[in-house]
Amino acid sequence: MIQPSPTIPATNVTGLRTRAGAVLIGATVLTSAVASVDANVVKVAIPAIGHGLHASVGALQWTLTSYLLAVAALLLLSGSLADRFGRRRMLAIGLVVMLAASVACALAPSIGALIAARACQGAGAALVVPNSLALVNGGLRQSDRARGIGIWAGLETLGTTLGPYAGGWLVDQFSWRAVFLLIIPFILASLILLWYVPETLIARGPLSLDFVGALLTVVGLGGVIYALTEGPENGWLNAPVLATAAVGVLCLAALWPAERRRRAPMLKLSLFASRQFDAINVMTLLFYGALGAASYLIFLLCELRLGYSAAQAGASLIPESAVFLVLAPVSGALVARFGPRWMMVAGITAVAAGLFWLSAAHPGQSYATAILPGVLLWGVGIGVAVTPLTAAVLAAVGDADLGEASGINDAASRIGGVVVIALVPALIGAVGGTSLAHALIHGYQPAMIVMAGLCLAGALVTALGVSDARKAGARLVPRAPEGGCAIACPEPAAESATPPVPVTGGKP
Repeated sequence: MIQPSPTIPATNVTGLRTRAGAVLIGATVLTSAVASVDANVVKVAIPAIGHGLHASVGALQWTLTSYLLAVAALLLLSGSLADRFGRRRMLAIGLVVMLAASVACALAPSIGALIAARACQGAGAALVVPNSLALVNGGLRQSDRARGIGIWAGLETLGTTLGPYAGGWLVDQFSWRAVFLLIIPFILASLILLWYVPETLIARGPLSLDFVGALLTVVGLGGVIYALTEGPENGWLNAPVLATAAVGVLCLAALWPAERRRRAPMLKLSLFASRQFDAINVMTLLFYGALGAASYLIFLLCELRLGYSAAQAGASLIPESAVFLVLAPVSGALVARFGPRWMMVAGITAVAAGLFWLSAAHPGQSYATAILPGVLLWGVGIGVAVTPLTAAVLAAVGDADLGEASGINDAASRIGGVVVIALVPALIGAVGGTSLAHALIHGYQPAMIVMAGLCLAGALVTALGVSDARKAGARLVPRAPEGGCAIACPEPAAESATPPVPVTGGKP
């Protein structure tokens, strides 16, 4: 993180209903949608990529996890870069990196080239994810921020919801390569709009980035994910698998003492003195890890076992997001009255019930009986649980730490996603050269039951570790269903105050 230093104040704030406000919302919605669509749309293209590039199960996993790993590992560091060099500038750089990497993905001659390009996409997305909402928060005047963030969240969620369907349609009509071109028009439109958005905040003084913490995070997560991805295919006792697992675990273990010694660490360890903050992040790892892997499993089941086209598979989860959008504002009103703990427990348990239902889906059933009831329960659960999660974050830390706390929680959701998705081949039994389609015959149901179990474990952690204490005056805005905690927008006491707004990303 950057050492405390003077900053250029945010003088270029604007009203929401002005032309500049509309440009700001349009630019940030597009940039956020670029990252969230890019993270999820590839799931529906996995079968086509495997067929087109004759890729192994492990290599196919890397097309997903290389992107997610880069975002999760670099997320906290990118916030420091934005504070020093400007949010708009970092957004633009991230978009350009994603643009070049998307073209490279579409033209990839081999699965190795595709994996490398996906990792570059993730590095660009790490610059985009935390700075989109931060630009909204810094660019709108105080009285318009809650409303502007609500509009941003709703529109970004719609883009995330429709992305897999659009990607599936492109796979059906053209090729899996077209999936990687889907975001290019959005990137170009974002860059054009960002040209008219003023910079909001730039820190002065010496640049002090926690490169040690970032390196330990990248190597640590990379080693663990490599072992989880390659273990099912090459054997858990394979020497490279054991070696990378050991290196990864050692680096992650070294992260805590390394951060304690730094005056300006990437990871603010003092926040973990709060029992509630610890419980929230453990729950986030479990819950969002289960959600990310469950959506992947459902897409695979629909395409490889139920006979759905890629577009039909991409549309299968749309009702979940529709229910979320309806319930999230209601949930925000209820949490202000009843507190977050039992609403979170009820919501997460409802998601677990939905995943249990989905675990029984098999060929011969209709969508209305096999998929829809479970998806609707899933939507009800996240609609009830996600906004209270924000209230719990607000109650766990002081106002001065809201930005850092939400950044850590967002990183936790993405780490959970990449770890559990990496475990999917092992959970379904895709080992020793077994194809995904064959492994799903007997492995899909137990894997989905594991996802439901992770949700129940998250509900238990919430019941034991989260308090119903809440801060007065907090106004909550619902967030995308798979992107960490909801957006918290504390109402300011005065127009001149500029409390930080937690920044949480889109879908992993």
